[in-house]
Amino acid sequence: MIFSAIEYDGDRDLNLGTGARLRMFELFLSLRYLKAKRKQTFISVITVISVLGVMVGVMALVVVLSVMNGFRADLMSKILGVNSHILVLRYGGAFGDYKKIAERVDKLDGVVASTPFIYAQVMANNSGNVSGALLRGVDPKNAARVVSFEEMIKEGSLASLEEDAGGSSPIVVGRELSRQIGIGPGDIVTLLSPEGKLTPLGRSPNTKRFRVTGIFDSGMYEYDASMVFVSLKEAQDFLAMGDRVTGLEVRVDDIYESDKIAKQIQADLGYPYWTKDWKVMNRSLFSALKLEKVTMFVILTMIVLVGALNIISTLVMVVMEKTRDIAILRAMGASAKSIMSVFMLQGLLVGLIGTMAGLASGLGICHLLGKYKFISLPADVYYISTLPVRVEFVDVWLVALAAVFISFVATLYPAWYGSRLDPVEAIRYE
Repeated sequence: MIFSAIEYDGDRDLNLGTGARLRMFELFLSLRYLKAKRKQTFISVITVISVLGVMVGVMALVVVLSVMNGFRADLMSKILGVNSHILVLRYGGAFGDYKKIAERVDKLDGVVASTPFIYAQVMANNSGNVSGALLRGVDPKNAARVVSFEEMIKEGSLASLEEDAGGSSPIVVGRELSRQIGIGPGDIVTLLSPEGKLTPLGRSPNTKRFRVTGIFDSGMYEYDASMVFVSLKEAQDFLAMGDRVTGLEVRVDDIYESDKIAKQIQADLGYPYWTKDWKVMNRSLFSALKLEKVTMFVILTMIVLVGALNIISTLVMVVMEKTRDIAILRAMGASAKSIMSVFMLQGLLVGLIGTMAGLASGLGICHLLGKYKFISLPADVYYISTLPVRVEFVDVWLVALAAVFISFVATLYPAWYGSRLDPVEAIRYE
């Protein structure tokens, strides 16, 4: 009887006494079964479909997770480019001893620098074009040590807040806000504060004219359309705050340890001071991004499962077609474990080929997206103008392991079924 699947010399190559030859025999059969003959073309087509299913699933996972990582990293860099890592505030509002507080904060471990700031809601007006804005008073001398102002300001500089603006107070405005109310460098904008000044008739709104000396672009539409910068002294005079500030902005060495450093600062300062870090201020946003990433991983893994189901169907048909071959191998001394290993290796090879092809194509697409940035987004909806990509190799390894594991699990039942065939019943009518 001729064994159609192999062309070995049985006495030489089916000597199963050593583990090395056993493994070579199983691997040889696994590779041979992947090469279908002309009458088994349908099995070969299903094998290709299985490889494509795993490849598409892995490729989709790599691309989607990389885009989500890029979106999260880009969003974090823009948020932390405008805001500090930690805010030090006081119950009851503004306080005046901020210089002593800043000295104490700067001495703590993990703190790089601190700077005072003022926040206030105002109205910006230019010839009847009115828009709400957030007035932010900063210290031009040391604010850049805490927040990356110089990277944001595209026209002018932060130092211009201390220069003479031709009789008017200097101001730096966001690019989107400048478009909304129609102003540019050198133009005059009037700010109106609802808090105003205290008069014998009560508190009345206060207005002041500012000359635009700079335009900033943070990349975040929300900030660019609503924020203006003035010097700390100008903000104190405009808001009638005296020598008080809203709080301190703090920069730390490790942004991921900001919550611990914030607790350390609060413990050192004690009541009535309190702190909050960037994680707390953006908790809902980053929690939603993390949940979305996990959800997308689970959903896109279903594509890999489709490929795994094809692996099962392929192996089942191979086992049914190779029933006589299995019986002959068993009769020649091959163990049930060896037969099971043959089909498990065949399924794993399909999974490995699909996984490697998916990783290559996924990383290639990520490279193209990162290099050419050919997908644009509306900045007023997504906060960013292009699709960001950031490949994290932890995610790549996780995707690869998940795909290989699913492929391995898919081989168990067909391989077990093939190893349980009774050689006597299989060759009785041959």
